[in-house]
Amino acid sequence: MVIRKNSVIWVSLFLLAIPLFGQGQSAPKAKPRVIVVGVNGMELDIIRPLILKGQMPNLASVIEKGAYGKLRTVSAPNCPRVYTTVFTSTDPDEHGVTGFVVGGITANTNMLKEEPIWSMLSKNGITVGMANVPATFPVMPVNGYMISGMLTRGKNCEDGVLCAPKLSEVMGGDAVYPRSLQADLLKNVGDFYIDCERMPSAADLKGHEAAVIDQWLARVQLIREQQTKLFDYLLTEHPTDFTFMAQSCEDRTGHWLYPITPFNVGYNPNINAVRQDAFPNQYIAFDKVLGTVLKHVDANTYLLILSDHGIKPLREFEEKDPHAHVDHEKTTPVIAKHDFADGDDVPGSFFAMGPGIKSDFRLMGLGASVYDIAPTILHIYGLEQAKQMRGHVLTEIFGATENKVAVHK
Repeated sequence: MVIRKNSVIWVSLFLLAIPLFGQGQSAPKAKPRVIVVGVNGMELDIIRPLILKGQMPNLASVIEKGAYGKLRTVSAPNCPRVYTTVFTSTDPDEHGVTGFVVGGITANTNMLKEEPIWSMLSKNGITVGMANVPATFPVMPVNGYMISGMLTRGKNCEDGVLCAPKLSEVMGGDAVYPRSLQADLLKNVGDFYIDCERMPSAADLKGHEAAVIDQWLARVQLIREQQTKLFDYLLTEHPTDFTFMAQSCEDRTGHWLYPITPFNVGYNPNINAVRQDAFPNQYIAFDKVLGTVLKHVDANTYLLILSDHGIKPLREFEEKDPHAHVDHEKTTPVIAKHDFADGDDVPGSFFAMGPGIKSDFRLMGLGASVYDIAPTILHIYGLEQAKQMRGHVLTEIFGATENKVAVHK
C-alpha cells in the first residue's frame, strides 16, 4: 500500500467518522493525551553524569515518576531510517525510507510503503499534532496539523539534507498542514528554522576555529529557542490528543564536537579543545526545553521521550570503515557517529511517565526497541496493533509493582 495515493481516502474516512464518534453516549470517555518528544542522537553516556550533577532536573523528575532505559535501534541507524521505523514499526526495507538518500532522491514521505502512526490515529478520530519530526516532508493530511522537520527542502537547502531552511523559504512541497496554519505560525511564532544548522565546512573552520565554533553554537541556541517557542505555542493554542515534537541539534553537535581526547580517532586540538562543554551543554539546554513541555503535562497526560540512536566516538580499529572520519554531507569531518553496522553499539534512550506507568522503573538491557513505540501508543488509545508491525506493546512499564527493574533475557 502506498500512503500518498490513499491519503485522500483516509482523510475522508476519519472526517466522516468524527461526528459519529461517541454517538449514543451521554458522556463519551475522553481520549488519552500523549506527548512524544524526540531527541535526535541522545547519548546516555553523556546524560548520566549531568543528571547526577543536578544539571538536568526536568529529565530527572521524569525518571523518578516513570520508566526509563535504553532503546534498541536498527542496524546502521540514521535519523530518517529510524524515525520511519518508529512511525511504522516495520523494517527499513519494508517501509521504504532506508536513509537520507534513497535511490538518488532525498528521503521523503512519498516513499512510505507502510502506514505511519499519525495516519492510524487520525483514522480513529484521534487528533494529531506533529512538529519538526524528521522524515515528514512533504507533510501529509492528518486529523490536526503537521509541520515538517529534518529533510525539508528550501532556500540554500535544495537537497534538504542536514540544512535549515526557514519556514518562509521552504520549496519543493508543503511544510505545513493545513496550509492555513502557516500564516498563523509566521505571525505568532515567527519565521523559524525548520531544522538545526548545517555543520561548517573544513575550509570555513581553518584558521578561524574558535570563532566559527562559537558562531555556530550561537545559531544552534537560536534555533532551539525558536523550536521551544513553537512547541509552547502549539501545545497552548493548538492542543491535540497526540502530539509528536522533535529536535536534532544534539546529534548535529555531537558529530563534530563530541568531547573526545587526544587518543581518539580524528582528534584536532584546534577544534576539539576549544569547546569541550559544547556537547554536554546541548542536553542541559534540552532539559530547559523539556521544562517548557512539562508545563503542559498533567497527571492525565502520557509523556514519552525517545531518541532514535546514541552517538559514539570513532574507533581506531574501525578506520577502514567507509563511514569513518569523512566529511559529513560536505561539512566538517566527523569525530563521532551512530551508523555503526551493529546498532546495539549506539542504543537510543527511552523515558515514559503517565497514568498507570510504573515510577522509578528501569528497563534493563535492550528489551525495548524503536519498533515498540507505535504499538505502545496504539495500546494507550485502546487500538489494536496493525498486523504488519514488528514491535510489541511495552506492557512491562504499566501497572504497580515492587520490582524496580525489568530484566530481558
